[in-house]
Amino acid sequence: MVACIAIVTLFMLTTSQVFAAKTITPQGKLKPPGEVFTPGEWFLGSVPPNLDTSKPPLVFVQGKNGSSTSWYEETEYHGVNDMYTKAYESGYQTVFLQLHDAAGEGSASQFDNGELLASMLADISAHFQGRKLNIVAHSKGGPDTQAALIHYGAHAYVGRVITLGSPHHGSHLADLAYSWWAGWLGTLLGQKDDGTFSLQVGEMAHFRSITDHHSNATKNKYYTVSGTNKGPSMSALWMGGQYLSSEGENDGLVNDWSTRLPYGTHLFNDTSLDHDKIRMGSAVFSRIEPYLRTSSVAGLKTDDVKSSDTFMSEDISSYTHGGEWQGNAPYKQSFHVDEQLKNIQIWTSTKDVKVRLISPTGKEYQSYASSPKSAEIFNGAAAHSFTGIISETGRWQVQLTSNKKDNAYVMNVTHEGKNNLELKMNPLFSKDPVAFSLQSNNNIQSITMNTKLVDKNGNTVVAPLDVQNTSRNGSIGQFNAKLSSGVYNMTIDIKGKTLQGAPYERTVIRSFYVQ
Repeated sequence: MVACIAIVTLFMLTTSQVFAAKTITPQGKLKPPGEVFTPGEWFLGSVPPNLDTSKPPLVFVQGKNGSSTSWYEETEYHGVNDMYTKAYESGYQTVFLQLHDAAGEGSASQFDNGELLASMLADISAHFQGRKLNIVAHSKGGPDTQAALIHYGAHAYVGRVITLGSPHHGSHLADLAYSWWAGWLGTLLGQKDDGTFSLQVGEMAHFRSITDHHSNATKNKYYTVSGTNKGPSMSALWMGGQYLSSEGENDGLVNDWSTRLPYGTHLFNDTSLDHDKIRMGSAVFSRIEPYLRTSSVAGLKTDDVKSSDTFMSEDISSYTHGGEWQGNAPYKQSFHVDEQLKNIQIWTSTKDVKVRLISPTGKEYQSYASSPKSAEIFNGAAAHSFTGIISETGRWQVQLTSNKKDNAYVMNVTHEGKNNLELKMNPLFSKDPVAFSLQSNNNIQSITMNTKLVDKNGNTVVAPLDVQNTSRNGSIGQFNAKLSSGVYNMTIDIKGKTLQGAPYERTVIRSFYVQ
């Protein structure tokens, strides 16, 4: 329990003034821009003049690296979030709160945030004389909320939960952040924290396995919402969406399939919503509001809950590389395009890095750099993208130049065509062996695999990979070692040749959990 909870009112004089609403400290002073909050604080929205006491109070739970201001101040790409405004105008009492991420010291796991949230929900419910609350959660706020309700017993204070773009099954961007090639960048940025770690697909597969059949899982009614817009062109969100495209439709951070719950009602998928816009009142409130008018629960029986389908078949279309370098000399890295270049994304530790892309025939392309301050993955990294690239087969080169001494980068090249691989692998294993299959067309030959396996502590694990080349159509691999319980991040560099003799390069980056 939090020893002392601060209750603060958000002033709202008129509807037109809601956009200027500021949080007030217990001492009555406005918080200066950029000042962090204290985890455990929660703030009451002003009582609307058209208050409808039949409607449950709404508690808003923000996403990774967020704070209470995520719901009423500037979004990353779409201006001021009017979610508070819309709830106020509709006669709801509102509550905004601070989880561990609000301290500005990195993001916390769903269990740490969930434990804190559970204690706050008890106090918030008591403030409203024991009335049931409804929750609206964005992104990782969904798993944080489930941890609070299901694992820390706060279900008694809540009726309904609506999650907006929540990675209930994880995000492959989190896998990338903890991969062998991206580890240098994540470490230099200080972004290898508990929150990012917990969003790995393997880690979330384990979370689902201990959550979905828990006796508390169906004591609340869950609704989910997803978007499939990758965000503004050339933005960091858009770049994340390009990386996730091989896993299907996504909102720039979360794939559509990851937003669903086996016992939840999926309200809608909107092609106009990216991961930033999906939390805006003007974009979604009118469509979720009918489900917030009551806190009644018409839940399923736990025995009726269907298990999530953990088997995953995925397109392997990327080549990934990364590392660190000293800025006193240009850094060069090459890659080969065997069929068609779809796009290339590069993240660097500073926006000061200049990036040049040189084609096999000598054409040069200059990157466009975007550096968001509140990105949920690779927060603080500069995202470099290119326009007008003409695809050429052959050896390409990337050149990075910086005046800073310590630099790190990660590069992802996405290929298009028939030469991509199909990976079939579970993210959750209950017994040996940990195995997977890679399937290809008849145009690929002489494939070799170089595997790096990293455990939950960041240590490289010695686990020989036995690969059976059944035919040119595919390979079956399994680790010949007994792996202890926990999450593992696997990076496999694949090299080979096409039947025409052209070099072939792809990279598999996946996490999995051994129970």
